[in-house]
Amino acid sequence: MTNAVRKISEENTPVNDLLAEHGMSRDEYETLLKFLGREPTKAEFGVTAAMWSEHCSYKSTRMHLKKLPTKGDCVICGPGENAGVIDIGDGQAAIFKMESHNHPSYIEPYQGAATGVGGILRDVFTMGARPIANLNALRFGAPDHPKTKSLVAGVVAGIGGYGNCVGIPTVGGETNFHASYNGNCLVNAMTVGVADKDKIFYSAAAGVGNPVVYVGSKTGRDGIKGATMSSGEFNEDSSSKRPTVQVGDPFVEKLVMEACLELMATDAIIAIQDMGAAGLTSSAVEMASKGGLGIDIDLDKVPLREPGMTAYEIMLSESQERMLMVLKPGREEEAKKIFHKWELDFSVIGRLTDTGRLVCTRHGKTEIDMMIGPLVEQSPVYDRPWEPTPKLPDIAASAYPLPEGQTALGILQKLVVTPDLCSRRWIWEQYDSLVRANTAQGPGGDAAVVRIDGSNKALAMTVDCTPRYCAADPIEGGKQAVAETWRNICAVGARPLAITDNMNFGNPEKPRIMGQFVGAVEGIRAACLALDYPVISGNCSLYNETNGSAILPAPAIGGVGLMPDVSKAVGIAFRSEGETLLVIGETKGHIGQSLYLREIHGREEGAPPPVDLDAERKHGDFIRSQIDARAIDACHDVADGGLLVALAEMVMASGIGCDIAQTGDAGFWFGEDQGRYVIATKDPEAVLERAKAAGIPTARLGATGGAEIKLSGTGSVAVAALKSGHEKWLPDYMS
Repeated sequence: MTNAVRKISEENTPVNDLLAEHGMSRDEYETLLKFLGREPTKAEFGVTAAMWSEHCSYKSTRMHLKKLPTKGDCVICGPGENAGVIDIGDGQAAIFKMESHNHPSYIEPYQGAATGVGGILRDVFTMGARPIANLNALRFGAPDHPKTKSLVAGVVAGIGGYGNCVGIPTVGGETNFHASYNGNCLVNAMTVGVADKDKIFYSAAAGVGNPVVYVGSKTGRDGIKGATMSSGEFNEDSSSKRPTVQVGDPFVEKLVMEACLELMATDAIIAIQDMGAAGLTSSAVEMASKGGLGIDIDLDKVPLREPGMTAYEIMLSESQERMLMVLKPGREEEAKKIFHKWELDFSVIGRLTDTGRLVCTRHGKTEIDMMIGPLVEQSPVYDRPWEPTPKLPDIAASAYPLPEGQTALGILQKLVVTPDLCSRRWIWEQYDSLVRANTAQGPGGDAAVVRIDGSNKALAMTVDCTPRYCAADPIEGGKQAVAETWRNICAVGARPLAITDNMNFGNPEKPRIMGQFVGAVEGIRAACLALDYPVISGNCSLYNETNGSAILPAPAIGGVGLMPDVSKAVGIAFRSEGETLLVIGETKGHIGQSLYLREIHGREEGAPPPVDLDAERKHGDFIRSQIDARAIDACHDVADGGLLVALAEMVMASGIGCDIAQTGDAGFWFGEDQGRYVIATKDPEAVLERAKAAGIPTARLGATGGAEIKLSGTGSVAVAALKSGHEKWLPDYMS
């Protein structure tokens, strides 16, 4: 190693302190020493710690994630790139992914959430796509916890502030509250984009001697060790980690996006990579590794925001709005003009080599000189011990009847004002869901529908997970998360094509937690195979624990589907009075892990509802066929809260009441049996006949009309009164 700077031992930094600070084990350090053949410099140590962190290497999850189905007729590019790519016909592709920014959002809610949005946007436009929509999945602690309100306020403001400024509509998502998230909120961000199928950009570097170019914002000290911070548990000192949270600028993000897309319209780019987790380190190493090449970087040429930055700081900074690209030789000036036009930094910082090494110099000294292959190929993979989650007993609905003296409608009024079932309008009204003028259906329904520019087709998209199911039975919970996105997309009339996942779990070094992960993967795999619904991208967020207390597992699923004719899309709101209401699918009255059981009886127990994947597919296909035939005017999947809550949500969305002739017990009205939809139709006989021919259980519920929900034999409740309570809870709480 030429002109080497001081090694760790010469800097008087105890190795054990560095290991603890960076979350690296002693065994991992010994592996590093073996492949280096010497002691590392601090910069080499930092690069290795970042690349081998859980956040970057997936060392606890890789062997299990390989079980997921990632291929399908529509799949152009599966996991392994910045985002996944699917074919949507007409020479076009949809590109999408979901990622977490959990730890940063707990430490600094506004910037943590904002930079989560910025990072996932870059993952998508790095592939050559123009983003058309953002979604999110948020989980907060108990409403009475002293930190919850400030986290909600900061996270929502951060998502809205960033997405609105960049000019990408935020069209959907979900928000839950539970005490398990008191010390560790979850912020999962998803972006969907559209590109020409023959103009997809990848990250594998190619061409010895080709220029390596840095573009975007300058590099500062924000976000240093962000990847390693996100790979560890929290404790009472978590607030001290604030410097590891990145600071975003959405206006610069907009400039970077437009400049990149403009350059992509030429043929100057060979490879491109977002500087995300671990910043320049991960982007340089991943690009060179995928291309089987080496890379030399002159760190003196990296645009810096702060004086005196060391090689360690430059390589590990997670400053936002930065990209790394490999250009064709001789195209530097052309690219430079584009980025300078957009008032962005542009610098040729290095060259590709045939050495297979990462070599970085600073002030004329070699700070990093290490083989890239071992850095990637020898990254640890752990087969963590795991324990299956014990099966819980089914709970008979008869064991938890309606409380004495209370009616189903009275219970409904209580449920719609609970934190998990109240209106999210306060949240989504802070997001611009209409910018770009292509949003056909925005927040508040089953799935968002966004028209594709210059066509009559649209993409439907949604995010779903039910953590209480996943905690009770990770396999069924994993199935259900996938199946609910399938239902939500079918419910608007679109054909589900593929999913992205965001696996949020606790400490994988605990066999019980690792068992939750393994079970969830098993359930997701089963559902994806049964529904022909592959996984094309994703993210893992582990160590979501504070002082040893883990979150409820949340394998969030983002689904995307195709709607050939956007004019056929339906929503959850009734369109007119006098239509017949039907429920598609069988109601058995499963109340284990239901919100009825939790909110009314104060119990979180029992097995979650089982998921019949064959029925899910059959019912979804039937619903889509009837929407395509324009036989359905409104549709809503039955989920949290059960059948009566689904009806109430349709009523509140439209302002039109309903008269329900069915009678039933608590299980009938509030059981959370899967695979069901409520539909409104003007031609019930035809729909019933087709359902019978297809072997699909269907029952009449009643009809739309009036200004009340009337329930046979139990009275009525005014739509306005129901909606008032439903809409008030969150604004009142946040005020």
